[in-house]
Amino acid sequence: MADYFHLNVDKNALTGISNLGLAHLGDAVFELMVRSWLCLHGKATAKGLHKAAVGYVAAPAQARRVEKIKGLLTEEESDVFRRGRNASPHSIPQNASREEYQTATALEALFGWLYLQGKNDRLNELFSIMMEDA
Repeated sequence: MADYFHLNVDKNALTGISNLGLAHLGDAVFELMVRSWLCLHGKATAKGLHKAAVGYVAAPAQARRVEKIKGLLTEEESDVFRRGRNASPHSIPQNASREEYQTATALEALFGWLYLQGKNDRLNELFSIMMEDA
């Protein structure tokens, strides 16, 4: 049986996953991290947890926080980020500009890529830097 919480996907298998596929998975990874962070830091009441989470996972908020980590990415991570940013989404939410949405998609692709390789320490490192002032 596969352990979907502790993955270590071969790099060759990763190349078979589309950029939007990585972003789809990375969106869930980022949201789970935000929800965990909110609960552990007591940042919201049970009633306000959803609203608080949305404030961090919305494309404009993700795009702002990405600026904190862009200069810290390895060459390989930067390549994944760039590929994610260049993905062609079918639609863009009304609350985000095209640039914000592309940046958020890039972040999500990176988080999906790291997750699939089991690079949890790196995910935690980048996430912690992004959430420092929150």
